[in-house]
Amino acid sequence: MPEEVGMQEMATLKTIAETLNTSNDLSLMLDKVVGKLLELTGLSAGWLFLIDERGEYTCVSDYNLPPALMRNDKEPMRTGTCWCVNRFRDGRLQYAVNIINCKRLEDAVEFKWGDTSDITHHATVPLRSGEQMLGLLNVAAPDKVHFSDSELALLQAVAYQIGSAMERMRLYRAEQRRAQLYARLGDFGAALSLTVNECTETDALPGTVVRLLGKHFDCPFAALIKQTDERFHIQAVYADGHVSMGAAAPLSLEGTRLMDRIIDHYRAAVLTADELVDIFGPDQLELNSRQFGTGIGVPLPYPSPEEPGVLVIGTGTRSLGLIRADSEVMEALAEHIIAARESLKLADHRRELARLEERNRLARDLHDSVNQILFSLSLTARGAESMLSGTEPRHPAAEAMKDIRALSQEALKEMRALIMQLRPAGLEAGLLSALQEYGTKQGLQVVADRIGIRSIPRVMEEGLWRIGQEALNNIRKHAEVSTANILLECNEHEAKLTISDRGKGGAKRRKPSSENSLGLSIMRERAQSLGGRLEIWSSSRKGTTVTAVIPLPYESE
Repeated sequence: MPEEVGMQEMATLKTIAETLNTSNDLSLMLDKVVGKLLELTGLSAGWLFLIDERGEYTCVSDYNLPPALMRNDKEPMRTGTCWCVNRFRDGRLQYAVNIINCKRLEDAVEFKWGDTSDITHHATVPLRSGEQMLGLLNVAAPDKVHFSDSELALLQAVAYQIGSAMERMRLYRAEQRRAQLYARLGDFGAALSLTVNECTETDALPGTVVRLLGKHFDCPFAALIKQTDERFHIQAVYADGHVSMGAAAPLSLEGTRLMDRIIDHYRAAVLTADELVDIFGPDQLELNSRQFGTGIGVPLPYPSPEEPGVLVIGTGTRSLGLIRADSEVMEALAEHIIAARESLKLADHRRELARLEERNRLARDLHDSVNQILFSLSLTARGAESMLSGTEPRHPAAEAMKDIRALSQEALKEMRALIMQLRPAGLEAGLLSALQEYGTKQGLQVVADRIGIRSIPRVMEEGLWRIGQEALNNIRKHAEVSTANILLECNEHEAKLTISDRGKGGAKRRKPSSENSLGLSIMRERAQSLGGRLEIWSSSRKGTTVTAVIPLPYESE
């Protein structure tokens, strides 16, 4: 008899093994194997729970459930808790055991949910692959209240087979998912490179990135978040097929803590639905657990550690195993985003060099043509004035020649100032020295001072130089004073250039349409193009103060 039982158990294990190898679809395979197991063992009902690392369970397969457990689309199998799930969660369930009774069936009797098919007890078997715990297999039969040791041993052997097959399928699905994502990553990278080549503004990159993420990856939403001035701000969001730029308000305290955790971890992190709501807020994106599920937060290794960033991508309701496959690809995707950002900065630098070369060419042409003509006109007018002034009586045209000479000299002075603005000379000696020299040539006495030592990038230094030139020009033309003060303050984060005078003021009273206000508009545009701001304060009794504040990039030691 024992030999026959042994042969029957071996036949059962062989049949189960064959069933497990008939499909690579997890749900279909589990349905088949549960049905085959019940058929071979003479049991009548069975169900299988998968339990993730957070302890959340899902009934992924069932066979011949009692009607009481089928009510409301199998609600008793989707909600509540029971002895076997609790034992699994706290690590006390390691081997196949008898369950004295089933709480779900007890509730069905107590609340009169329907017929339980005379099932009151079941055996529960943990599913595992190596040290990894995967879920539970429960089997039962009417009026069966006890399982023998040999029955439990057979169930445990079957559970090992199921666990190994599940792990094999998980790895297979993860590799499939990884291959698909890398193919999409290639398409995303090509599209991003093409877009960067056509993009002219760095600020447009976040919106472009999230739009391409929504197009090439099956994510319900994607967002770029960056830290500025020690606060995290949303740069751009893709959700429901639309792209929106981030709000000005910073993230909440809970969202900030999550961002810090992701950045400090240096790797992709899985985010729950509640954590996504903490980051974005329930009102801003209308996130909810059913729609968006979980997500992945990926640190963006920007060159400046003072301004780190995070990419957040929704994963929907995919399994944790597939989310891990997503995480690996998302880390590679973050590198693509950083490379695109650096490419755009290099393109901006190339365009700036091209503009500088064009200004230098224009300055040379003006010097070789108009400047020389004005100089010749001034000399000719001087000669004619001398000839006409020497006659008796004084020729009437002498006064006109004097006016022509004065106007030509003034035009020559303006032309030289324009050439100097087009082609800044003297920046090699420093911004303050160049502005001081420029002010002296404009007939101003310039008092310059500096606070803080910090190198300023060439593009930003030239921008401040242009702003300073225009401010000194305004002092010469409108302030009716001969003295100007310049202060340059630098720290780790910003450079602040202040040009002030004690003149008659009135800078803010100029009409927007007037020629004089054009210089103020140009100064403000230059500051904004460098990511900074321009502040103007003017008083009829205390003069005018122009302050340009420009943020500086991170400078490694």
